[in-house]
Amino acid sequence: MSYKRMKTSDLNTDHYNSYYQQYIDKVRDADLLDILQKQAANFPKFIENIPEDKMNYSYAEGKWSVAMALQHIIDTERVFQYRALRFSRHDKTPLPGFDQDLFVAEVDVSGKSKSDFIEEYNATRNATISLFKSFNDETLKQHGIASDAPSSVASLGFIIGGHQRHHRDIIRERYF
Repeated sequence: MSYKRMKTSDLNTDHYNSYYQQYIDKVRDADLLDILQKQAANFPKFIENIPEDKMNYSYAEGKWSVAMALQHIIDTERVFQYRALRFSRHDKTPLPGFDQDLFVAEVDVSGKSKSDFIEEYNATRNATISLFKSFNDETLKQHGIASDAPSSVASLGFIIGGHQRHHRDIIRERYF
């Protein structure tokens, strides 16, 4: 395959919902595969360094705990990975959005250890990297509709990376 080093500057802003600009900005002009691989190496260390007594801590009433936020990162990556797969295969069926609060409410994270989160994150991120490595330039440009807005395959990869960084920053700033 002829994968070129895809950067955020290669994205056209009409190839993703403007809401996701905040996530794309988080990865600045990084190479798509580089950012996914660097995060794969660094994020498990971040999880490991979370104090055990903070895992079920919420910084305010009604806010997610650290454990819930970690599960949200993993769940969202799976959703966006699936979208990228569908669009890469020229599936033009519009995909619905998902309710992140319902996802978090429906999973019991109270008994999950940091090593459980790391294992699940590693499996998910390795699958994401493997999927995006399989894409060539033309595949990265494929589009589909998700949550009533266009998305390119490449934009979904950058959103995955930026979304993780966004929530890592929130955990750092508001929980510690």
